[in-house]
Amino acid sequence: MPLYEYRCTSCGERTEVLQHLDEPPMTVCPRCGGPVQKMLSAPALQFKGSGWYVTDYGRGGAADRSKELAAKNASAKSSKSDAGSSSKSPEKPASPPAEQKKAS
Repeated sequence: MPLYEYRCTSCGERTEVLQHLDEPPMTVCPRCGGPVQKMLSAPALQFKGSGWYVTDYGRGGAADRSKELAAKNASAKSSKSDAGSSSKSPEKPASPPAEQKKAS
């Protein structure tokens, strides 16, 4: 059953009403009796089934995945530091003298 939102043009009161699709729209404000206008609002949808964020990632197990990722990052860092300590890193080439820069 859809949820509709109405705003009174007299008092400004906002009202949310659950209505069947075959019911006529609300025309009178329940607070002051003035005319109401149907408002556009974002629908509240929640998709169900496999392949959606809520069912696949939104529930438990996220902590386990973050621990696995942290362990992978730590092992990658340690392997990089082992490789870097065994071989000498290349030095930067010296910048050309100022005279050569002006000639270019």
